[in-house]
Amino acid sequence: MRKWKHSINATAPLILLAISMLVSGCSSKSVVESDLGISSAPDWVNEGTQYLNNNEGKLFHGVGEAPAMGDASLQKSTADNRARAELARILSSMLDVASQDYTAASGSGKDAVSQQSVSREIKSLTKMNLSGAKIIGRWKDDKTGTIYSLAELDMKYVKQILETARNMNKDLQQYLTTHADNTFDKVSSK
Repeated sequence: MRKWKHSINATAPLILLAISMLVSGCSSKSVVESDLGISSAPDWVNEGTQYLNNNEGKLFHGVGEAPAMGDASLQKSTADNRARAELARILSSMLDVASQDYTAASGSGKDAVSQQSVSREIKSLTKMNLSGAKIIGRWKDDKTGTIYSLAELDMKYVKQILETARNMNKDLQQYLTTHADNTFDKVSSK
């Protein structure tokens, strides 16, 4: 009986972690407007996941967090992975907008591409683009022990991937490459 109780206590945090990752992955909002109000935190912690269009370029920023876990390496890795998941979410949202625009523009003739095919290619593009994501910052809240990670993906990299993607419908590829900046501007202004 003691072994069972001990194993439940040991796995409970892992189960909660998995559930929280699933719940955070189901969100559909493109930009998280956040102000955690942590006065000692860097701005990026309080601002949260967002699209940035500034003098550094067009950037995707994903912020992830992990509560104190007793294992610093696992905690950092968890925060990093959550930040990357946030990047995937907003990149996918931007590509969904572009694919909807493309589908509307392509019409229903012989050149029309099925929405299912476009959706499959968007998922593939999102995975390829995440390889260019970099963790550019971490911050630990000394009061709570929570670690925050900031992941960044540059729109220039996204466009390079779009231009070199193989096995992709060429019309969709050209449309996404040509309209990437406009689509970014569209979603970042919301």
